[in-house]
Amino acid sequence: MSSLKPHKGEDPEPSILDNTSTEPKHRYESLPKLPILHNSLYCKDNPRELPSDKEINGLQRKPSKLKSKLSDEIKHLSPSLKSVKSHAQLAKTANGVRSLARNLNKATIKLNVRSVMIITKARDNSLIYLTKELTEWLLRREPHMDIYVDHHLEKSRRFDPKSIWQEIPTAQKHLKFWNKALIRDCPDMFDLVITLGGDGTVLYASTLFQRVVPPVLSFSLGSLGFLTNFAFEDFASILTDVLENGVRTNLRMRFTCRAHKDNGELMCEQQALNELTVDRGPSPWVSMLELYGDGSLLTVAQADGLIIATPTGSTAYSLSAGGSLVHPSVSAISVTPICPHTLSFRPILLPDSMTLRIKVPARSRSTAWASFDGRSRVELLKGYYVTVAASPFPFPTVRSSKNEYFDSVSRVLNWNSREEQKSFVHLLSDKNKESYNQYHSGRTAAGNIRSGQSRMNSIGNPQEESEQTNMNVGRHVYNRVTDSLRQVQLERRHSNTFEIDYNDSSSSDDNNNQLPGEASDSTIELEDNAGDNYFVPLPGEGINTPVPQPFLSNDSNVHSMSSSRVSPLHDGLDRASK
Repeated sequence: MSSLKPHKGEDPEPSILDNTSTEPKHRYESLPKLPILHNSLYCKDNPRELPSDKEINGLQRKPSKLKSKLSDEIKHLSPSLKSVKSHAQLAKTANGVRSLARNLNKATIKLNVRSVMIITKARDNSLIYLTKELTEWLLRREPHMDIYVDHHLEKSRRFDPKSIWQEIPTAQKHLKFWNKALIRDCPDMFDLVITLGGDGTVLYASTLFQRVVPPVLSFSLGSLGFLTNFAFEDFASILTDVLENGVRTNLRMRFTCRAHKDNGELMCEQQALNELTVDRGPSPWVSMLELYGDGSLLTVAQADGLIIATPTGSTAYSLSAGGSLVHPSVSAISVTPICPHTLSFRPILLPDSMTLRIKVPARSRSTAWASFDGRSRVELLKGYYVTVAASPFPFPTVRSSKNEYFDSVSRVLNWNSREEQKSFVHLLSDKNKESYNQYHSGRTAAGNIRSGQSRMNSIGNPQEESEQTNMNVGRHVYNRVTDSLRQVQLERRHSNTFEIDYNDSSSSDDNNNQLPGEASDSTIELEDNAGDNYFVPLPGEGINTPVPQPFLSNDSNVHSMSSSRVSPLHDGLDRASK
């Protein structure tokens, strides 16, 4: 067990409401540049630190067969990556990074679970009994595993820890209670976190772990379920599979948000899983916010506020304000305005490598308020600003299935769900319903007869007779189509009116069930290159198009070609008639 130590020369982390901190202006530069994960998330194939040059040389002499090893292109790169030898090397590096990112979602983590932390939804007494049920099951299955529950349950009559101690002998030693101070001092103590509640309980877990986070397994016991994809009814089989076979996690990006005064003094810091919101608060005036990206001014927003959301938070406040859905595996920062003064200010996605800064300018008419995941809230006076960057401490959630994100969006938002076309047969009278049934039963019988004849021909007839039959059928169909085309063309020539095309074919299978020589009550579907798609004017109806004089001088046969031009439709019909 290890705890996170502050960097040398760095003061302890201030609380969210600590306004007495005197840390330097660019304190965020002391944060680690590489993602820092919980000890439980590291396995043999995924080392916690990059290999040294000596180890890399050894790997090059003895290549490993494991697919999860870092690619050669990544090994040869310096951490800064300020220059490369060629564009080809840069392309190989980019491809190696994408391949490594794909393999991260496929890696199975073997957990050595020695302590489990259970977070129960607050102010819901019915979940206390479920917490007790889960605690007793874990203590009976794993007698040497430490189970941590909320310290408020220590004196709860519903949870009744004394009864658990009496029924399970090992519970006296292994049933423990957690509080915020314990999590802050020893975040590596827990190997697995289990939440009982909704998405708000998962956000509360993210607030508790402001540095490294153990894998989080969420059971759906709330109103929404974007982040809770496991049913508590199956908790025994789910936990058995997790403890025996390991887990696959989604490393969800979090934001490191820091609020500063106008002199650069740090007011607070917070890790946000959903979003940072900077709004006008109780002020009646529209807020004015300057948005900077990597030190450059991007835009000046006059709106009720700005939402800087993670991919996980794209289904929360940002979505209600008109933002786009973003898959959790997409490394992007979503910027969504809240009721902007200009309609052209649309939501935008920015790369996660960009560091944003939202500042309240001195010319603003009012102050602003910054909130982190809708919980902590701090006022930003004129000149104050908030920095937002991708956090080196991701939030790992246990994945239930490969398509859990689309399942959640479809289940909660009814994403792209619509009712299929219904049949209106029940609205028909008995007379028309009987006619409808006879019509479709006849279609089905015709299809069965045709399929039976095809099977008999393929079994009993020689190959020559089969080929001759196909030729006769093809010639017959071709003659019928050409006759119909000629008839349609003649009708269009002598008529200036057009009628609506009523096609009463119920499905595309009706034409397939038609016997050779049988009349069809459906209109003929022509392909795009059929002759009927071209308009052929009658004699005297043609429009004379002026031809440039240079073109006439170069080709004297233009008029003769135009007068002797034959329509492709007429040419095809004449050939068919001959």
